[in-house]
Amino acid sequence: MNWTPTIKGFKSYLQLERSLSSNSIEAYLRDVDKLVQFLEIHELDVNPDKLEQHTVEEFLKWISELGMNARTQARILSGLKAFYKYLLMEDLIDVAPTDLIEAPKIGRKLPEVLSIDEINGLIEAIDLSKPEGERNKAMLETMYSCGLRVSELVGLKKSNLLLEEGFVRVIGKGDKERIVPIGSVAIKHIRIYIESTRNHMDIEKESEDILFLNRRGRQLTRVMVFTIIKQLAEKSGLDKQVSPHTFRHSFATHLVEGGADLRAVQEMLGHESITTTEIYTHLDREYLRDAILSFHPRAK
Repeated sequence: MNWTPTIKGFKSYLQLERSLSSNSIEAYLRDVDKLVQFLEIHELDVNPDKLEQHTVEEFLKWISELGMNARTQARILSGLKAFYKYLLMEDLIDVAPTDLIEAPKIGRKLPEVLSIDEINGLIEAIDLSKPEGERNKAMLETMYSCGLRVSELVGLKKSNLLLEEGFVRVIGKGDKERIVPIGSVAIKHIRIYIESTRNHMDIEKESEDILFLNRRGRQLTRVMVFTIIKQLAEKSGLDKQVSPHTFRHSFATHLVEGGADLRAVQEMLGHESITTTEIYTHLDREYLRDAILSFHPRAK
């Protein structure tokens, strides 16, 4: 039993027997497709009738670590349960691997994820009349556009900006390099910051290639980025624990919930367990760029 024809049969069942709307059908199919992508990424050659409960649990853990909230996890699990209920009805399996798995409690503590409106509210709270305003706006747009770690953000170099091509070269954990697509909104504000602020600063020699600088012309610290975001959260009235990592989780969650390919998202995040997998070393850069920018809310 292969995934493709089985999913096709599931789609027909949803259309003909359950008479669901096209949007509801697509939502169910996306849930199953996420599981299939997980199996491909981890090189697990398992057909639908051979899938075991522990693998489904590993999949749910994986999407949780990606930053998807408990409500989204519960919805995906519901889609998988519907898929396996269909297989049981068709006598294609005897036992469903999802039967004994409980949905995550909605109140379960997970990394905070901001809505698009909350992201907008934070960025709109920036006071552009202050000297650091354009820098902060460019910085937050870049974090959200690229899903950067705070260490990657403060270490970002001017020489690693490939703005004409729509990419940024990022140095991640263990000095490992990856190429990340960057959206047009972030590119616009980086250019405004450079032209209106950075080009008019006295910059210390060791920070000449660093993009985001403090008022003394030195590289920003991680603590300073945390402080800026915390102050903006308070100013915008956001009642959430927000940090630079929140932008990274929001980046991934908004892309995946919008339908972006999980492999592309994981590649962009620079996760060690993914970037060292052979399947990712051969992914075409233009494909990655298209996969991210097609689904990012601020890339259009």
